[in-house]
Amino acid sequence: MMRCCLRVAPVCILAVSGFSQKPADGPRFEVADVHNSPHITQPIVRGPFNSNERYELRFATMLDLIRIAYNVDPEKISGGPSWLEMDRFDILAKPPEGSKNEALRRMLQALLADRFDLAIHNDNRPIPAYGLTVARSGKLKEADGTGDPGCNFNVQNAPQGPPQPGVPITLPTIVYTCKNTTMEAFATQMLSMPGAGQYLGSRLVVDQTSLKGSFDFSFHFTPKVPAGIATTGENMPLPDALEQQLGIRMEAATVPMPSIIVDRVNRKPTENSAEAMKKFPPLPNEFEVASLKPVAPDAPKGPNGPRPDVKNGRLYLPGITLKSLISIAWDIGGDDMLSNLPKWAEDDRYDINAKAPASVALGNLSPDRNGIPVNIDALRPMIRTLLIERFKIQAHTENRPVNAYNLVAAKPKLKKADPATRTRWQEGAIPDAKGNKNANGALGRLVTCQNVSMTELAELLPTIAPGYLHTDVIDKTGLEGGWDFTFSFSPIGALNLSRKPSENAANGEASDPTDTLSLFEALQRQLGLKLETEKRPIPVLVIDHIERTPTEN
Repeated sequence: MMRCCLRVAPVCILAVSGFSQKPADGPRFEVADVHNSPHITQPIVRGPFNSNERYELRFATMLDLIRIAYNVDPEKISGGPSWLEMDRFDILAKPPEGSKNEALRRMLQALLADRFDLAIHNDNRPIPAYGLTVARSGKLKEADGTGDPGCNFNVQNAPQGPPQPGVPITLPTIVYTCKNTTMEAFATQMLSMPGAGQYLGSRLVVDQTSLKGSFDFSFHFTPKVPAGIATTGENMPLPDALEQQLGIRMEAATVPMPSIIVDRVNRKPTENSAEAMKKFPPLPNEFEVASLKPVAPDAPKGPNGPRPDVKNGRLYLPGITLKSLISIAWDIGGDDMLSNLPKWAEDDRYDINAKAPASVALGNLSPDRNGIPVNIDALRPMIRTLLIERFKIQAHTENRPVNAYNLVAAKPKLKKADPATRTRWQEGAIPDAKGNKNANGALGRLVTCQNVSMTELAELLPTIAPGYLHTDVIDKTGLEGGWDFTFSFSPIGALNLSRKPSENAANGEASDPTDTLSLFEALQRQLGLKLETEKRPIPVLVIDHIERTPTEN
């Protein structure tokens, strides 16, 4: 979906620059429950979801809440306290019937002002970005005026089946086609292009071509390849594709942009009304109707995740294993947290077609790059009920000793942070971190942390590196205060597929840029920190009984 270049319009008309403001009188939620999110190992914002009976936002930071309420890119939000990107909140509200997206945003603006005393103002601020300029004229074709403005994509050479260690992979090719599209609109939506985030990080893209009018164009590029991965076929990085195929150069720039400045916001919301939750009926725990059918062993494999038909309230899960279904339904983070599951549950696959009650919003009608588009919290209890009924599952949860990690200090290599700066982490290097010796983007993952304490780093690591860590990490470094640092490592998939292990791993030498590097090695070599294992009691789902043949629909 294109990110329209007019998205910043609501920001530009909020107020005269330099004056703090709260929303004027306007639509309000009829009732709202606001509270801190419960602790989970890998939090990420979920929503907003709206069924016209229930508006839901879960695990949202204050930065998320502001960007959603004001429909603005997070990079254009400045100021505020250090916790703006760390503390997470759940909002469950009841909007007036028939409320549209713009009205819901205004209701969220009012809620933030009422419950958090949020006050903001507008300004123009220099923001790190990528600028598009003309490298070679005449490569773009002016639009012929036919067709709706917009862009779409298709993927060629998509891999068939999982990659195998030691076997070169054929890079998929992303073909991106735009009709009747201005350069401004194209630049605005580039961060939403599939695979583009690997090249852009979180930087916005701005049009500096001075090209007027609309264009029809198509180009192709390949995903970024981490070091150590053997590939076959064409390798076409996004910047090369733009310059060679469209005559457009992409270069780092700092550009003044309309921005939201956070003047004040309270960390603790005002208390909920004692009557608030009484007006919210509990979420349904079963589908209105559901079909579950076994899939032939030789049938093509589908993605192991839900695909909601948001408009029609239906859910489709094609060719998914029972193990994956159980992991979704019971929110299982790793194999260590699921016990006594028979081997066939990892192989047998099923198609699920189900219809949710009208009170449940299955997905976000306007998903963006910053959140999860599927309302998984509402789906879990319904999928769980379906599996229990169809497979006669009996299970219980008990604490069992599981391998978990402690973060300890070996020979710390960290820079003390300015305590007034915002606590945050992001993919890629922030401008001041360009020269950081740990900023090896070739490894596949480049993480920059600003004013992050060791306790916060321990909490963040499972989110930063989910393939490596499935349980909470405990800080045992003894280091106090906030720190600035950058580290680079290889994604777990790249590590498993690497042509060769790091030859320097055993003796702690600096990594060869062509080698893969695990998270554990990166933390120790680059930051002087170690992840040490210990057995800790973790809630484990134990399967007591399960039948291989599901009951009939």
